[in-house]
This record gives sequence, C-alpha cells and structure tokens, in this order.
Amino acid sequence: MSSALISLLCLGACLVQRTWAPMGGHHKPSLLAWPSPVVPLGGHVTLRCQFPLPFATFKLFRREGTRGRELQRHRSNSFTIDPMSVAHAGFYACSVALCHSCEWSAHSNPLQIVVTGVLRRPSISAQPSPLVHAGVSVTLCCHSRLIFDTFILHREGGTQYSQQHREKFSGVHSQARFSMGPLTPARGGTYRCYGTLSHAPQEWSAPSDPVDVAVTGKHEKPHLSALLGSAVRSAGNVTLLCGSESSFDVYHLCRAGHACPRRLAAGRSHSGASQAAFPLGPGTPAQEGAYTCYGSFNHSPHEWSAPSDPVHLSVPETTESTCPSPGEPSPTDEAYHPQEDTDKWYILTGLSATFISTGIFLAVLVCLWCSTKKRAAMKSTGPEEDPAMDGEDPEDTQDVIYAQLDPWILSQGFRATSLRPTGPSVNPAST
Repeated sequence: MSSALISLLCLGACLVQRTWAPMGGHHKPSLLAWPSPVVPLGGHVTLRCQFPLPFATFKLFRREGTRGRELQRHRSNSFTIDPMSVAHAGFYACSVALCHSCEWSAHSNPLQIVVTGVLRRPSISAQPSPLVHAGVSVTLCCHSRLIFDTFILHREGGTQYSQQHREKFSGVHSQARFSMGPLTPARGGTYRCYGTLSHAPQEWSAPSDPVDVAVTGKHEKPHLSALLGSAVRSAGNVTLLCGSESSFDVYHLCRAGHACPRRLAAGRSHSGASQAAFPLGPGTPAQEGAYTCYGSFNHSPHEWSAPSDPVHLSVPETTESTCPSPGEPSPTDEAYHPQEDTDKWYILTGLSATFISTGIFLAVLVCLWCSTKKRAAMKSTGPEEDPAMDGEDPEDTQDVIYAQLDPWILSQGFRATSLRPTGPSVNPAST
C-alpha cells in the first residue's frame, strides 16, 4: 500500500472524528416508516433510519418497558417487517455510528408501529351531511357495538391521526365525535375511523367504511333539467341533464334525503361548455323527489360547485281499468270454478257408491244361488238326512230364506220371486 493512500485514509479518519466529536456522538438520526406506520395485519412495512453522513452503521431497537432491545445491526439503513403480526406492533428507534471505534449516537425519536384488522371495524357518519358548504362545520361520528376506549380518525392520503376518547354513556355500544370547522376546501376528503382498547394501544380495529366529505360553493352552480318535463309518465324513461358553461370534469347527481352515489364524466361542446346526462330508467313513484347536481374538477375531487336549482320529479297516478284483457279470465269466471269442481266431486262419489253397493248385492246373490244348488245336488244323490232339516220342505226352507231377503231386495227395487231358482225342485219323498 502506497504512503499516499495511507495518508488519505488517515486524513479521512481524522475528518470523521473531528466531525463526529463536535456532535459528541449525540446527533440523533430519524426513523421513518414506509409506506405508513399503520400496517394491516399480514402486510409489510420498511423502517428507514435517516442520517446526513454516509458510511455509517445502523442499529434498530425496539422499546420494551423503559429499555430498548437491539434487533438488527448492519450497514443498510432499511429494516423490513414482512408479514406484519400483532407481535411486531410497538415503538421502534435507531442509532448510528460512523466507525467501529466511534461512539453510537443517541436514539432517534420513537416511532409507533400499529397493526390494524385485529378487531371488528366501527362505523362512521357525517352530521348533518357529508356535503358541507365552505365555512360551515361538520361532525364526524365514529360508533361501534364494541366498547372501544379510543377512536382514531384518519384522512386518506394524510399522515395525521386524530384520537378521541369514547363518550361516557350507558349502553352496549361506544362512540366518539370529531368536530371540524369552519370547513375549508383543503379539509375535504375521504375519512375513516378505527377503534382500540387501552390495554393494547398498538392494536387497532379494521378501518371503517369511508365517508367522503365534499366542500361545496367554490364554483358557480350548474343547471339541471329533465327531458320531457318534470312530470314523468308512468313507465316512461327518465333522464336528467346537468350542464354548465364552466368546463367541469365530473358532475354529481343528488336526491334530497339520500346520498350522492351517481357521478358521470362531463362531455364538452365546441364552445367549452360541459354536460352530463343521468338516465334514471323507467319512472316509478320510488324515484319521486327533489334532485340537484354539482360540478367538480379531477385535480380537486372534494371541492364541488354550489348546488344547482332543484328539479322536482313526480309520477302522476294512473287509473287502472276494471275490465280484464281478452287473454285474462274474468273474476266471475274464476268464482265459478270452485263450485264446478265441488259438483264433479259429488257426482263421482255417488257413482262410486252405487257401483260398490251393486257389486256387493250381486256377490250375495251368487253365494246364495250356489248354496241352494249344492243342497239340491246332495239330496238327489241320497245323502243322510240332516236332523236339523228333518220334516221340513226344501221349498219351504227356500221360502224362509227369500222371505228374510225380500225386504232388503225390495228396498233395492227387485222382486223376490224373480230371484228364485227356475229349475225343477227335488222332492225327497219321491226318492
């Protein structure tokens, strides 16, 4: 190694020591978080230790109680946490040293790293309305069914997080109110809120749904009109036209008592005027109300014009015809259908009962005829006389049987004599 190079190294070491000595090793670096110190659960964050002098060694600390625990030490000033978990939430700091034998600097100011998404999200609303005229105050209310100890309000794109302790009241929910005003166009924007508990201040809830606060009145009002007039024929298509001589980029349509979700890009004419057509679809009573529109520019989306003069839409009532259409059955016809079905049921029931009773009657007659014929055959072959039948005339016996059946047979409309056997009778005496 040449003597010149050694001389340069010595000179550099001396300069470093002379530069570091006046600072006494107490010049603090700064610690920043990118993209944000508020990190979603499972996300990532990079901690950067900033110091004006190069060729330094950096140390990262995490505060635990009153002391700091060293986590990493290397030449790079970037420390990445990925993925983010609840265990990574807390306060961090860094320090630097310019050489191995140099004294370490004081710790940077502590940086709080917060993890979100640990608890259920709260809700947010703007009172009295998210559309606020310039110079008027607005209140953003954060509320939740969980009993949060603190609510945090954040404006999208900003770095400030406003905190507010929950209000003291009885109930099974908690809330906090953030008052802003008098409002200027610069304070319009998209706001969200978080909730946290006192025993874990670095563990926040998931962010609420956004609320867009727009400051109105900065630009002249546009004009609003309805195609075919404000009295809309039922089932007719409704279209509202919002236009202005100013070259607005976007138009917003609002209905009284409702939010303003409808926005359309403006179309421009050769004269520089702009216009947007809002099709509302078929006219129904649900679309009745007072409509207004606003204009805004892309470079300041939360700075709106003054509201247009309102247009009141109404759907006139129509008289319904009491005569049915040719293809529809009349109410009178429909009234007779149940009665016709009942009559058919009675007829089928009567026929079924008649067939069943006739079948039973014929079965009984066949059995009796077979029994009589069997006895006549037995007597013609000379069977032993039945003591129970001794001295009785078979024809008399048949007369007794038919006499017992005659009343029921006559009730069925038949003559008993027509049912007696027509063949020759067997006389036991002749045998």
